[in-house]
Amino acid sequence: MNNVRPHLTLMTEEQIQEAHRNTLRVLSETGVRVDSPEILQMLERKLGIKSQDRIIKFPSEVVEDAIKSAPKTIDIYDRRGEHKLKLGDNRLSFGVGVTALFYQNPIDEKLDLFKRGNFQDLVRLGSALPLYDVISTVGIIRDVPEELSDLLGSLEHIANTTKPLVLLVSDENKFPVIMQMYEKLHGDLGTKPFIIPYFNPVSPLVMNAGTVDKMKISIERGLPIIFSNYSMAGASTPLTPAGTLTLLMAELLAGLVISQTIKKGAPILLGMLPVYFDMRTMLNFYDPQSVLISVACSEMMKHYGIPHCSTSGSGTGWGMDLIAADTYWMNTLALLLSSGHLAPFIGDSLGSKSISPTTIVHVHEIIDQALRFANGFQLDDVNSAIEEIHKVGPGKSFLSQPSTLKNYKTGYYVSKIYPRYSMEKWQEAGEPPARQILREKTQSLLASLPIPDDHAELIGQGEEFIKQQNR
Repeated sequence: MNNVRPHLTLMTEEQIQEAHRNTLRVLSETGVRVDSPEILQMLERKLGIKSQDRIIKFPSEVVEDAIKSAPKTIDIYDRRGEHKLKLGDNRLSFGVGVTALFYQNPIDEKLDLFKRGNFQDLVRLGSALPLYDVISTVGIIRDVPEELSDLLGSLEHIANTTKPLVLLVSDENKFPVIMQMYEKLHGDLGTKPFIIPYFNPVSPLVMNAGTVDKMKISIERGLPIIFSNYSMAGASTPLTPAGTLTLLMAELLAGLVISQTIKKGAPILLGMLPVYFDMRTMLNFYDPQSVLISVACSEMMKHYGIPHCSTSGSGTGWGMDLIAADTYWMNTLALLLSSGHLAPFIGDSLGSKSISPTTIVHVHEIIDQALRFANGFQLDDVNSAIEEIHKVGPGKSFLSQPSTLKNYKTGYYVSKIYPRYSMEKWQEAGEPPARQILREKTQSLLASLPIPDDHAELIGQGEEFIKQQNR
């Protein structure tokens, strides 16, 4: 079969090598600050490097060794132990979630504090939509005591889906307890890993204690981790795309060195969220060049042979609106055509402070269409239909021909949300705006979400564990 498929290439081999040299210069000449005494001592002892004022500089050979030792692919399972993803050897996979503080309801998209019930519903929604491969932490619960927020959120996370989880914990002190709770509920976490903890350094060039200490806890349990950073170009990174790429790449490779020093061969995904900072409005936002930087990062990871975690292109809209649609389309299509492996944060809006179920539902449509575009089409004798064209000839119809009869149900895209109305049908339906159709579809989905059969058991055991921890 001859598959015609689109590809996006950003950098030449020479430019990739230049970006790599620039990154190595930052690591060897400027270095990074490591705020965890335990991790800093481990690096000094195992690598034979001395730090000064907590700043450690990594020679090029140390970085190259870490690149060589990191696994090229990572096997990810669901909670039932079924293999789901081989990250590093897959097309771009997607996930829902963001650590939102507010929830935008699907009726009128008004904001409310993010509640425990919202966590439950959004995890189930992401689980029900088939093109979402992972479920990330979807919010920070704010209708429970603050000290219970991460624990109850993580409990709802594991109890309402069997899909793989990308785990974010806002209170770093709760992370070890959450690992213990998951082990209590599931048993061994590392044999067939379905949990991928997500960690960030602090730009510029700070390996904060909470991040690297949690990395150690995860790696020692055999879990794959995501190490991803976040720029505010013009504030925490240089304003130029090349400058942001260089600094963020230095942080990523520093995280890689730390992971491989903790345990050689530790599975890790690297990626960045290259956001701009507007000094006039004091807001962060995604720019078209954010997508270019993210594509450049994916190409660097392909060069290194390290699985890549990308931005989902989210956070720019005021809900599921034209602004959000623009950014999601641009990001999703660009990264599908490049070499990314995981985009785990779909659904957020208003600078990532809120999460919208209508966004999750609409972007599922974007992914469906973008995958169709990225998959291309077959160019061969059968699909070229030369015999049919000859048989039908000029001025006749293909309605009854084999290629039409075989493919008319799947040969073109049919939306699962929006009816394909003619003008007359649209008028008969009351001239509904597309946003109304989306809201109604989202409400319908939320009203009939599937529940894992062990949900009640996990919630009961988890709540008992949390109660004992807080006595």
